[in-house]
Amino acid sequence: MDKRYSAISLSEQLELRRQAIADVLAHPEWSLPQAVRHLKKTMRLTTAEMAKISGVAYRTLQDIEQGRSEGSVQTMNRILSILGLKLGVVQRQPDQSSNQRSS
Repeated sequence: MDKRYSAISLSEQLELRRQAIADVLAHPEWSLPQAVRHLKKTMRLTTAEMAKISGVAYRTLQDIEQGRSEGSVQTMNRILSILGLKLGVVQRQPDQSSNQRSS
């Protein structure tokens, strides 16, 4: 856990992970870098800790967080798998701005 935070119990850690999952699922509009940053912050992990847990290189995770890399599907699945999630495909809903342009 990130040393900037005080230690928390296992039940509190589990609740933070549940909250991270709920937040990401509730915001499909988030970019991958936004989702990764949110997961890391919500779970109180440093980039090094998240890289170690997920098995992704520190630099790769840092590049994804900062938007310098999209990351491969395999890499994103490694990151998301720490919460039991995986990258998927969903049908995109038309947004209001594109509907207004076509009118």
